[in-house]
Amino acid sequence: MDGEYILTVGDVLKRPLFQDAYLVAGEKGLHRRIRWVHILEISNVEALLYGEEMIMTTGIVLKAEQITSTSYLQKMINWNVSCLCIELGPYFDSVPQQMIELANEYDFPIIVFPHSVRFVDITQDLHSLIVNRHHELLQKLEGISREFHRLTLSDEGISQVLRLLHQSTSAQILFVLVEGQQHASFIPHLHHQQQERLLGLVREQIGTANGLSPNAEPYTWKAGNQTFILQAVGALGKTWAYIIMALKEEPGQYHYLILDSATLSIAQALLRERYIEERKLYTENLWVDELLQMRLKDEEQLKSLMGPNFKKLNDLSHQVCIIQFEHMNNSSSSLLEGGHESLGIRLSLILRPIFEQHSFHPLITLKNNQLVVIGIDLNPKRPAKGRLQHIFESLNQTVADHKIGHFKLIIGVGNAHHKLIHAHLSYEEAVQALSLYPAINKPVLFFEELGVFQLLFNIHDRSILEAFIHNYLGPLIEHDQMRGSELLRTLKVYLDHDGSKQIAAQKLFIVRQSLYYRLEKVTELLGEDFMLPENRLALQVALRACQMLYPELLSDKEK
Repeated sequence: MDGEYILTVGDVLKRPLFQDAYLVAGEKGLHRRIRWVHILEISNVEALLYGEEMIMTTGIVLKAEQITSTSYLQKMINWNVSCLCIELGPYFDSVPQQMIELANEYDFPIIVFPHSVRFVDITQDLHSLIVNRHHELLQKLEGISREFHRLTLSDEGISQVLRLLHQSTSAQILFVLVEGQQHASFIPHLHHQQQERLLGLVREQIGTANGLSPNAEPYTWKAGNQTFILQAVGALGKTWAYIIMALKEEPGQYHYLILDSATLSIAQALLRERYIEERKLYTENLWVDELLQMRLKDEEQLKSLMGPNFKKLNDLSHQVCIIQFEHMNNSSSSLLEGGHESLGIRLSLILRPIFEQHSFHPLITLKNNQLVVIGIDLNPKRPAKGRLQHIFESLNQTVADHKIGHFKLIIGVGNAHHKLIHAHLSYEEAVQALSLYPAINKPVLFFEELGVFQLLFNIHDRSILEAFIHNYLGPLIEHDQMRGSELLRTLKVYLDHDGSKQIAAQKLFIVRQSLYYRLEKVTELLGEDFMLPENRLALQVALRACQMLYPELLSDKEK
């Protein structure tokens, strides 16, 4: 218990160095805890106090600075000092009655030494006692933490951790899962009416503490003669449950530390459970890959795989998202211990609840370093694109916050289609969108935003595109390769910004005169009429084809 390791005013009075000391006020405050000891002989105490200190003084400050004893005492009370020890002598020969009355009003102990004492001996004795008790507290917590970890590896590990938490604190423990707040575990067991009353109180506070994350400080409140501590349990940015401790005493450091340890152990156990569940789900969803590869062509077969939800989900629109994770250090052969599959499952643990939160039913499969998600839109009244963008932002933020690995995410999204048997269409579009990352260099590529690229993808004869590029851009490509110039990129930037010389120069980070020289050279190579509407359109299409086939020639350095 915390009380075993906290030093109180009552404990101090039992120390040998206090055998001649006596209490003159604040008898009801002997339970006040002492965290440290200070010798103070100045009136400006505010800058030196944190609260719960024992202050020792000879009273010289009262005489030297001519301040009243009650105003000095009031400062101590305001700053939550634990008690005041006064050495009677030439500077302070007695405790005034007004000071005693003020101390009794606030249950603030005043201890008097009737003769001179060595303050240094007292501080050394009490500080040693405080440090030793703190060390004992940490040793006990370390042992309990190890036991928490051991219990989570056994059957009913979470229940056993909660029982040990109760045994170590004598507190009433509640464990509430986020996905079922109507039910809770009570340790020790309570009668039904007590359970309902306590659970109602806790639900109300969970609402008040809305947004409490696993990394947040515990939420504490009082009700009647009890103090409650609420701690969120979870990982990867997701809250899965809450642990609540109901104490009949004021919570101390011990209670917060042991609750934190139990919370961490239970979070690890829940993470293991969800990892196993996600791995099992991934195994069961191997048919998703069969569907995307057009090896499932019979809706009856698909219905048997999806179960009773098939009709409802099949009538809704869906979009395929390919989330590719690439290591940012080419020298490393593995993204994470366990390889692609381990990382993919961890990412799917994050991704699945985010999709659900934004009203998508996700069907997920893993292919090498790609998570492929068929996102079935459960809320067609809201634009899907905006919600998908929020999903990808949340995913990136969670990955960054929890430092899951040194990798980047590249995402391709197909168009919306109906009937799951046609999911391969959206998948092919997502693949095509993803393939343009080297050319466009955007982390999220929606097929619907690709413009003329959508047509170019359907020209399957590469030689046709190569000939088209050569006919319109060949002279510029040859000049760049022979002279090391950047005429090709200059033309792209110039056309992309509607022929604005000012903007083009800014985007290319060159002065206007340099741009004029480059455009003169482009005119010389392509002809005076390259800006006529038909020629300009053909050049822009050729530039897009060049981006697709030869991205190294037209890397988009302006982004």
